[in-house]
Amino acid sequence: MSDKTDRPAGTPAESAASAAGSSTEAAHIEVLFDAETIAARNRELAAEIVAAKPEKLVVIAVLKGSFVFAADLIRAMHAAGLAPEVEFITLSSYRDARVSSGQVTVLRDIDSDVRGRDVLLIDDILESGRTLAFAKDLLAARGARRVMVCVLLEKPQKRAVQVDADFVGFECPDYFVVGYGMDVSHAYRQLPFIGHIPGQEG
Repeated sequence: MSDKTDRPAGTPAESAASAAGSSTEAAHIEVLFDAETIAARNRELAAEIVAAKPEKLVVIAVLKGSFVFAADLIRAMHAAGLAPEVEFITLSSYRDARVSSGQVTVLRDIDSDVRGRDVLLIDDILESGRTLAFAKDLLAARGARRVMVCVLLEKPQKRAVQVDADFVGFECPDYFVVGYGMDVSHAYRQLPFIGHIPGQEG
């Protein structure tokens, strides 16, 4: 989710996305992390999560950007011997703007009771940290035993509030990334790799 629910229209990359549609023919996308590298890292992350010895685990995927990562990671967790309950939450601090308003809104809440349980929040990018800090506080206030955070990408230079991820896939350059569930103007989510459009900064 990268501290947002969607890449809003009107971003600098919108014209490239509109021209390309769902293909990469009109806009060259530079690969940052290929599919094989991501799959290998997901297996490593699953092993790290197992080593944390979670109890009565509830995995909460933060939509929309994390959906591909969450699905692959949950299957890797299954292969590593975990059987978590899976939930989804949609949060936003951006709505129709590109810059965070600082006010986080719950657009879709979870259904499960997290009291006394370990929670693993899965998100695509940790940038400002506002959304994940809000989510951690929300779940702790609801009585979660422990709230852990797993992100696919981390941009440490973008942090606006103090929040750390327990599990990080990759440290990411300050690019506007697409693919593997992440979009620009609803395009590129289907790509099996993580890339960026040259000239577009994060």
